[in-house]
Amino acid sequence: MIHRDRNAKVIATLGPATSTVETIRALFKAGVDVFRLNFSHGTHDDHANRLKIVRQLETEFDRPIGVLLDLQGPKLRLGKIAGGFAQLQVGAKFRLDMENAQGDSSRAPLPHSEIFAALNVGSEVLIDDGKVRLKVDAFGPDFADTTVLVGGRISDHKGVNMPDVILPISPLTAKDLVDLEFGLSLGMDWVALSFVQRPEDIIEAREIIGERAWIMAKLEKPAAIDHLDAIVAQVDGVMVARGDLGVELPPEQVPELQRRIIRACRIAGKPVVVATQMLESMINTPVPTRAEASDVATAIYDGVDAVMLSAESASGNFPVEAVAMMDRIITRVERDPAYRTGIDASHIPAQATTADAICGALRNIAGQLRPAATVTYTSSGFTSLRAARERPLAPILGLTPLIAVARRMCMIWGVHAIPGEHVKDVAEMIDRASVCAVGSGFAKTGDAIVVVAGLPFGHSGTTNMLHVAHIA
Repeated sequence: MIHRDRNAKVIATLGPATSTVETIRALFKAGVDVFRLNFSHGTHDDHANRLKIVRQLETEFDRPIGVLLDLQGPKLRLGKIAGGFAQLQVGAKFRLDMENAQGDSSRAPLPHSEIFAALNVGSEVLIDDGKVRLKVDAFGPDFADTTVLVGGRISDHKGVNMPDVILPISPLTAKDLVDLEFGLSLGMDWVALSFVQRPEDIIEAREIIGERAWIMAKLEKPAAIDHLDAIVAQVDGVMVARGDLGVELPPEQVPELQRRIIRACRIAGKPVVVATQMLESMINTPVPTRAEASDVATAIYDGVDAVMLSAESASGNFPVEAVAMMDRIITRVERDPAYRTGIDASHIPAQATTADAICGALRNIAGQLRPAATVTYTSSGFTSLRAARERPLAPILGLTPLIAVARRMCMIWGVHAIPGEHVKDVAEMIDRASVCAVGSGFAKTGDAIVVVAGLPFGHSGTTNMLHVAHIA
């Protein structure tokens, strides 16, 4: 089994540029830990074929690989404009309404009644990623009269954002529900939920998904930030979706919010991913800008679990090079003594639970004894999550009898997931931990390993045992 010489993980989106066995294999070898399937694009057959290739690579390399199903979520768009486009002038009056007639420079159809139901006088309406900005002067159940704050060109079906209001809509559209059932039937490991505004959105999704996958909330709405801690408490992981977040908020606020979200997830012990435009110039060039390299490095210094490539790997001209670059940046940062200093300085004290007390002790022991590896034996992933929250010095081997859990753990900082058989008792668990630590290249005869588990076996959330063993 191969393993990465780093803790933070790499997520890469598959798409038209990365759909063959050869390319996906090259991406994995270059450093991908989790593959993202973006259901905003492509057909079910496209995604099924890519997933099949990923599962074949698991067998080929004897290593679990995570797969993230990213749902499209609601997309608010204008209707048609006469002639395909219209030019809006600053200060002009402009109406949005539910009429079917094609739009022009004075009005446009907006076939989303839920928007009008949530408006307030003074609310801003952003069109085409904020290139055109309107302010609401008056509204009714099927119209909004606005003034153009920032003029520009609008065209058919351009996206609409409403940063100032909570829209009364579910994050799961009819399309999402079909995509979700299809993806879960194939065995997806994570589901990324778009357009999350409130913790209730996660509860709604959990009722459908159950235990079939872990849920990741994409934070891209200002309303979500207002409910940050409550959302983090409900989900299994969080994605900082900086694209839409940067549309609905002033750009200067995004770095601050990114760090706030990361810290909230670190406190809760939930995996956090930073995404969008990380190495965007590598869509067309074989090397990133220095600013992009610094952007990736900053996320790693802040202690994120994973960083993600979108168009760079899905449709770019240099997908393998982008993954390799991200791998090198992470590895370089984690070798910097300042990285460990920052991780230790930002460490959050363990919570007053048995699991956190055990994993806090794991962190201290790893710092003092410098074992070759720490080993978590888990049937749900809970023990590995709590161990990763502590950011121990030694790598974390996540042993689990369930391949689905092993795949989910591929998203977690520092965890090298190893699926295997159920164990009957502590002696067998220690023996298996020793064999896996040596077999996966982390330890050799005479090395110490620290093993953490929950007794009795098979019960989620019962982390209560720590044992130091030496490889015989």
